[in-house]
Parts: sequence; structure tokens; C-alpha cells
Amino acid sequence: MEETKQDFKRTLITSALPYANGPVHIGHFAGVYLPADIYARYLRLCGRDVLFVGGSDEHGVPITLRAKKEGVTPQDIVDRYHALIKDTFERFGVSFDIYSRTSSEVHHRMASDFFRTLYDKGVFLEKESDQYYDEEAGQFLADRYITGTCPHCANEHAYGDQCERCGTSLSPTELINPRSAISGSAPVMRRTKHWYLPLDQYEPFLRQWILEEHKEWKPNVYGQCKSWLDMGLQPRAVSRDLDWGIPVPVEGAEGKVLYVWFDAPIGYISNTKELCDAQPERYGSWETWWKDPETRMVHFIGKDNIVFHCIVFPTMLRAEGSFILPDNVPANEFLNLEGDKISTSQNRAVWLNEYLDDLPGKQDVLRYVLTANAPETKDNDFTWKDFQARNNNELVAIFGNFVNRALVLTGKYFDGVVPECGEMDDYDRATLHEFESVKAELVRLLDTFHFRDAQREAMNLARIGNKYLADTEPWKRFATDPARVQTILHVALQITANLSIAFDPFLPFTTEKLRHMLAIDAPFAWDRLGDFHLLTAGHKLGKAELLFEKIDDEVIERQVQKLLDAKHANEVAEHRAAPIREAVAFDDFTRLDIRVGRVTECTKVPKADKLLQFKIDDGLGGRTIVSGIAKHYAPEELVGRQVCFVANLEPRRIKGITSEGMILSAEGADGRLAVISPEKEVEPGSAVK
Repeated sequence: MEETKQDFKRTLITSALPYANGPVHIGHFAGVYLPADIYARYLRLCGRDVLFVGGSDEHGVPITLRAKKEGVTPQDIVDRYHALIKDTFERFGVSFDIYSRTSSEVHHRMASDFFRTLYDKGVFLEKESDQYYDEEAGQFLADRYITGTCPHCANEHAYGDQCERCGTSLSPTELINPRSAISGSAPVMRRTKHWYLPLDQYEPFLRQWILEEHKEWKPNVYGQCKSWLDMGLQPRAVSRDLDWGIPVPVEGAEGKVLYVWFDAPIGYISNTKELCDAQPERYGSWETWWKDPETRMVHFIGKDNIVFHCIVFPTMLRAEGSFILPDNVPANEFLNLEGDKISTSQNRAVWLNEYLDDLPGKQDVLRYVLTANAPETKDNDFTWKDFQARNNNELVAIFGNFVNRALVLTGKYFDGVVPECGEMDDYDRATLHEFESVKAELVRLLDTFHFRDAQREAMNLARIGNKYLADTEPWKRFATDPARVQTILHVALQITANLSIAFDPFLPFTTEKLRHMLAIDAPFAWDRLGDFHLLTAGHKLGKAELLFEKIDDEVIERQVQKLLDAKHANEVAEHRAAPIREAVAFDDFTRLDIRVGRVTECTKVPKADKLLQFKIDDGLGGRTIVSGIAKHYAPEELVGRQVCFVANLEPRRIKGITSEGMILSAEGADGRLAVISPEKEVEPGSAVK
């Protein structure tokens, strides 16, 4: 196991609480929940005492905004999405010991008591400040309840904390023409009182604890903490004016709730208490997990939560005085999607619940690909083509191919019974030695949270097996040397059984299926990895099945099209008309002669992808017009249709054709052109007035 400052008796694993205002997407999964699950599964296989805690974050402004948008209560929102998120995690095999919620009675009581303990100890500062107030709604406005024009990009729908078009962080007072998202009225400034956690007073402790005592933390985590500490910490409000959340438990705090950043991490504690109180015989006391110095706590989070879990929450725990502090916070960076940022507000995401419906039975394929592309040290990118390639070229062609050949050949030559192992030759021994060296590297990487590289080493074990069968070619030897084939397949089956251990933290559905095929009742312990006596000679195997199947181009194209459709929908929704051009005199406008004509012929212009040649019945004997709309219409779509055209343009030669006018089209938000036609049939040559 990883060297730590002491030999801990147990490990408490937490994963960031997802907001219960929408589903979970692949960025959340790759950054937080999948690595946490891999680590929890690994420690359990090692026989360690582990508690893996998760839950939904059910307070905060994003939830109230969605409730307002949908015309329902915040409780309706969190009930819906808590159930969806919990079900999604279960279907993906995330092995939480408990997945609860911050709207629970246990959490409300514990968060309230935690605040009161710090309040009674005199930890908080009381400060008054000016804040926007909606006089029409009769309430103070959180930053997200204020909209206005971004001073940087002129987006008229920026929020008081951020412009989602240009990504700039804002304060409400920077917005131009601020408006309340509740009533639409212009807010006014009003004084309000809040309680603040004095982070600056704990700066010496944080500097010693993080910068001196935890230099082993990941560089991205250590660096962000150092940057914040070097800038100097400031007191941070722990309460806000809002009607959704945990009421501040002091007199005179009516209409105020605990700020979600203060309330949410206490959810780790309250969820632990909820579990331990329900099953004390299995988990013991919650205080053992949170207050015993022989417990190791590890937070799995994304980089946007580093400050809260490394500076703010530890300050809260330190101020309370009886809790342990995290031993490690292996935060990941962000996962992008097809070369661009994931955006929940623009529906630019691969939602886990939709993936489960679109690609049933392929949970482990996504687990594998997301781990292979894990943003452990820098932002990384998910593409559907890479997803397909890794499935077809690695899971199918290496892991699945080796296992299938080992089991099918055993079934063919030895009736599905593990054969005896005869005398090994040098190549057999070299294969087993190589297996041992890869195993040692796999263990080192798992112990130090390098899950991407660890999974690669697990696949290298499958590569060793694949190469072994390809080199020894038992299908060619059986007729002349069946005893040698016995040894080859015995070694191959031992490698197969080892793969059921090596991949168990990463691909739990696959290894369960593999154990069924090997007729093994329970998982092997991790310390059996590298043991080549896992299957005894004479053991009857189960039925061989394909572990993975190839994914066709059509499946990938459907997923890519989903993203393109979402992008198109956003472009249409966000479309703003182009600014009006410079004014022209009325007399100049009246010089244009716009007529209605009927298309009698329409053909593509040779060697010009964008051009169509029209024959127009203009009521005056006809004319020819060349128009650049071939990308938007097939010629046959336009024959017989009435169109509007400018009749008095000077003729122009285009690709050797004299064009006598311009057909009028409108350009949509997505760049598509739509030909302008009269609503009712009129005579060719009719003037547009």
C-alpha cells in the first residue's frame, strides 16, 4: 500500500455531492465518481476496512432557479433528480456504502448543530454589507437571481456571478442594467447581516498543514492551494438570504439559510451518521470514521472544488476541534467533449442516464474509456470515435479475444475442464515473470491514485495473455502434441483468472461475467493476483461467452448527431438578429424593383458546388438568374415555385452565364438559407410593395 505517515486502520472515502438539479454527465463521472469507485473497490479487494460515502447536494440557488423555471417547488426538483442520480450510479456499479441527501432530517440537524457549535465558540464574524434587494418580490437576491448585460461581451443574459457566453466571473454590481430573475424589476441596494468564517485567521495552520505536511498531494491540488494561500485568505460568508436551505439557528436570522458551500460538506458527516446509526453492527459508530486519528480520509473531487475541500472544509473541521482532516484530496481536472467544454446549460454533454438507455449493457465500456482518458493531470477530451476505437481495438481485440480463445479452446480440446500443467518451457516461465513485473507496477499506480496508468497496466496483462496464445498456437499443436497444449491452456486459464482480479476495480460487470464463465463463486482477494494456482486441474468451467462486442459506425454516428442536434437547438434558442445596417434614404429604397416570378427550370451550374441556374417566368418573356443556394436546395425542390427577386440589378457574368437579377433568401440562425416566396399565388411579374 501507499506509504503514509502512519498505518491507518480504516479508510473513509468521500466523493463530491452532485447538485440535484439535473442528471450526471461523463465529466462528473470521469472526474469524481469513477476514480472514487475504483479506489474503494481496490481497497476492499485488499481486505481493508472501507467506507465509501456519497449523496446529493440539495440546497443552493441552481435548484431554486430550475424550480422557478419549471413552476414547481425546490423539493419537487431535488426529489426527482436525487432519485435519477442515485439510480444512475447504481446502474454504473458505483459501490457507495450509502448515497443519501442533504434534505434529510439527519443532515439538517447535524449541519445546524455544527454551525451552532462554531457560533457558540465565537468562531464567526458578524458583518453587514450592501446587497441587491428585489422590492417587488420582497427578498434579497443571490448572485444567480440577478441577470443583466455582461460588460465584457454584451451578452444580455449574464448572471450576477458569471457570464456563460464568455465565461468571465462577475460580481452583480458589474452587470449593466441588472434585473431580478424573480420579478424582472430593477433591484436596489439594501443592508443585510451575515456570518463569516475567518479563513485568514487559520492561514498559518493551513500553510503548515498543506504546504509542509502534504507535499505528496497531486501538483494541481498543491499548486492551487499554494496560490490561494499566497494571495491571502479572506473571511467567507457562511449564510445567505434565501428561503431554500437550512435555517441559520440563531435569533435574528429569520429569512437566512446556511450557505450551500458550508452545508454541503457536512453532508459527508451526516450521511455517515445515517448509515452507522442504521447498521451499527456492521459499520460501528460514525465518530470512529470522523474522529479517530487511525481513520484515513480521502476526498475525490473535481478541480472546481479544491479550495472548498482543502482550505474551507478543513478550516471548519479545525475550528470545531474534534474531527480528523483529509489525508489526501486527489482532485482531477476537467473532461471536455469532442474538443469543446461540456455545458449543462446548453445540453452539450453525454448524460449517463441517456447512455444507459442508448447503449444498454455497456457500462464497463464507458468506465474503461473514461478511465483511459481520465483528466488526472490536465484537462482531457472524450470523443465518440476514440470510444469506438478503444472498445473495438482494446476491449474486444485484446482482452475479449484472449479470454474467448482460452475458454473456447479448452472447451474444444478438454471438454471445458482445466487441464493439467505439464513441464513448463522457457517461454512459459518468461511469460509468468513478465506478468509478475506488470502486477507490481499496477499495485504501485493504484496506491498513488494513478488510475489511468493502472488500467493500462491491467490491459498489458491481457496483452501478455494474447501474445502468449498467438505465439504458442495451441490450435496447430493439438494434433501432434496434446500434452504441450494442456500446459499452454493451463497457463492461459490461470492468466484469465488473474484478469478477473486485475480488472475488478475498473470493470466490475465484466469481471462478474468472467467469474461466471470460469465457474468461480466469489472474487479472489487482491493478494492472489500473480498466483498461477487460482484454478485447479479438473475444475469444470462454465459456458464461454463474448465479454465485449464490436460497436458499429452507425451507433457512433447517432451519438455524434445527438450532439449536433443539441448544438443546433442552442444556436436557434440563442439566435439574435444582426444589427440593423446604416439607414438609407427612402428614395434609394424605392429604386429597387422587387418582383415575383415562377421557377420554370432549375439546374446545377457545372463545376460550381454552390450555384444554381434558374429560368424565371417574370411575366415579361422570362430571364436567367444564378443564385448561390445549391447547398440548401435540390434543383427539383424549386421548380414550379414562386420566388421574390430583384429585377433591376445590372446583369453579371457568373461562370459564363449572364445572371439577370437576385433571388431573395433569408438566413437562419444555423446559416441555412430559405427562399422568400409570397404567401398566396400572384401573377408572374407582380411587384413587391
